[in-house]
Amino acid sequence: MTHDEVRTLIEEMGLPFAYDHFAEGESPNPPFLVFLYPRSANFAADGTAYHKINRLNIEFYSDIKSPELEINIESVLERHSIFYAKSEVWIESENLYEVLYEMEV
Repeated sequence: MTHDEVRTLIEEMGLPFAYDHFAEGESPNPPFLVFLYPRSANFAADGTAYHKINRLNIEFYSDIKSPELEINIESVLERHSIFYAKSEVWIESENLYEVLYEMEV
């Protein structure tokens, strides 16, 4: 999946988003999304990256627990046949929930 295809996928989720972080002073009010490629898991053959696989993280931030928005995010991923792992933490210093979706694209 190309970077443009990932952006289109995230646009379907209908929330403000940025790559890695929002610029200082430009962060929208929650809920919002951040996405990034923290690492790759390439398949090697004959000393080269034969098949390139990027790890994609989509981070969903909200100030209140929002199962409806999570279902919307997950339905977009499932519509595109993307397998994901999900975890959640409360970030006390920010007063935000972070729901992390990890996948390979």
